[in-house]
Amino acid sequence: MDNLLAGPPPTQLPDLPEAREALDSGAKAADVAARFPAYPAAWATLAEEYFAQGHAVTSYAFARTGYHRGLDALRRSGWKGHGPIPWEHEPNQGFLRCLYALSRAAQAIGEKDEAERCVQFLRDSTETGYEALAKG
Repeated sequence: MDNLLAGPPPTQLPDLPEAREALDSGAKAADVAARFPAYPAAWATLAEEYFAQGHAVTSYAFARTGYHRGLDALRRSGWKGHGPIPWEHEPNQGFLRCLYALSRAAQAIGEKDEAERCVQFLRDSTETGYEALAKG
């Protein structure tokens, strides 16, 4: 018998080993994103790098791209618009980093409502991930 009170199962994005290995080996994030545009971790890295350099608008654009590519991947993995996206599953981390980066960049450019929505989405998806990312 199914538990009707249980929420949706956790969504786990597939690993993209070639993209992950390229980024891990020190390839430029822009090159990895160009070669593997569906790999959110490359977009997250770009968003983080540009934010650290004081380019909030560019960071926002990279984070939004990774966020949307991540949403596409989540849907292909069975996600129905809500439910856990565990931080502990490493392939999910690129998307979750994009979500956090989008919130941070949105806040920096005065998009307070979007920043709050992104933080809430992140916390609803993974409190563990939110805590890890908020610590910096």
